[in-house]
Amino acid sequence: MALLGVFIEWPWLALVPAAVFLVLHRLSRRRLVGAAALMWGLYAVYEYGMRRRWLCTGECNIRVDLLLLYPVLALASVVALVVALRGIARASSPG
Repeated sequence: MALLGVFIEWPWLALVPAAVFLVLHRLSRRRLVGAAALMWGLYAVYEYGMRRRWLCTGECNIRVDLLLLYPVLALASVVALVVALRGIARASSPG
């Protein structure tokens, strides 16, 4: 979880996995991979709103929302990566 905590400090970094999954989506043509790109993009916007204190009132330092968001993003990312790699492998295999 500490690794994902970097997105709290620098929300724009969440656009990096969004871009990676977008490229993987274009290569694999799998909707799930596109959904992961969208999730990361939406998370970047959400985290930026939290950082600017547009989406929270008062105390924003206690982030219970991350107990749900981080596992969902991590699971979606792992599944999307596997799906993308399998899709790319199938597309490039002869036959």
